[in-house]
Amino acid sequence: MKLLRPISIVICLGCFLGLPAASAIAQVQLLPPPGAPAPVKKPAKAKIIKPAAKKPAPVATPAPALPSTANSPSVTDDPNADVVFGAYQRGQYKTAFDLASARAQNGDPKAMAMLGELYAGALGVKRDFAKAAEWYKRAADLGDREAMFALAMLRISGRGGPVNREEGAKLLASSAKLGSPKAAYNLALLYLDGQTLPQDLMRAAELLRVAADAGNPEAQYALATFYKEGTGVPKDIDKAVRLLQAASLADNVDAEVEYAIALYNGTGTPKNETAAVALLRKAARQNSPIAQNRLASVLVTRPGPEDRIEGLKWHIVAKTAGKGDLKLDEALAQASPEDRAKAQDAARKWLGAK
Repeated sequence: MKLLRPISIVICLGCFLGLPAASAIAQVQLLPPPGAPAPVKKPAKAKIIKPAAKKPAPVATPAPALPSTANSPSVTDDPNADVVFGAYQRGQYKTAFDLASARAQNGDPKAMAMLGELYAGALGVKRDFAKAAEWYKRAADLGDREAMFALAMLRISGRGGPVNREEGAKLLASSAKLGSPKAAYNLALLYLDGQTLPQDLMRAAELLRVAADAGNPEAQYALATFYKEGTGVPKDIDKAVRLLQAASLADNVDAEVEYAIALYNGTGTPKNETAAVALLRKAARQNSPIAQNRLASVLVTRPGPEDRIEGLKWHIVAKTAGKGDLKLDEALAQASPEDRAKAQDAARKWLGAK
């Protein structure tokens, strides 16, 4: 049985807003927010399970980014820098707020960005997106790339002020130019979407490559779809699979599914059905309907009754999420009353535990 592929790019507008990747990927057909792997054996007459096509993740709207102390002279040179950031990391937000307020008055952009983060996240203070935007802007005006990114997200989502996608795009471009992988990824989504900026697939691919090289799993997954489909870059299955592997290792569920299918079919990588099934099982347990459906298709073809029952269980679970399958419906109907009852009971337990 050969697994059919689900890939395609989804735009992640949810990422901008701090929504879960799954919901983000399904939202706007921009590039998702978006919104992870090993090999398996060849079963008799294996056939490819076809994954449902996806679009690149919509513009990711992560929650305002946590100010980073990396490569920041204002923080690394200040003996109090670690005190502020350390308080933040330990969850001592009121302390972080007090320390950052004092430093912000002395013109420290990292402290200003920290205040923006605290106001945006309601950490130690009442949530106030307008004040968050004000502090992010002050830090951005002083050249802080993380503040530029966070302010761009607020402008694009309309938090702390009216929606201003054009200003958001400019801020993303400035942040990306200063080396922010998150900004590069989201700017790529805007070029892919073609609404705020003119659609430019080659530019989108360039930006995704910058973010992917920096280890951003969403960018790795999106760029993999580019290489798989020849979007903005020459078609290259081997590169696509390497990127899927990297993203899956970072627990990107969509990449896990795609990489598992590549492993199962031996596409762009040595065939390894055992690893593929393990990866599909991992993604299925993370509530990916596509993974649940593909895993079910593999398991019901196996000779062991335990595999078939587990496969039918995942089919029932996937079907409740809208991922039905006529062939698996037939397999369920043809199962013995005892096996069918076991599969239904296992599915109920899984759905009840979610």
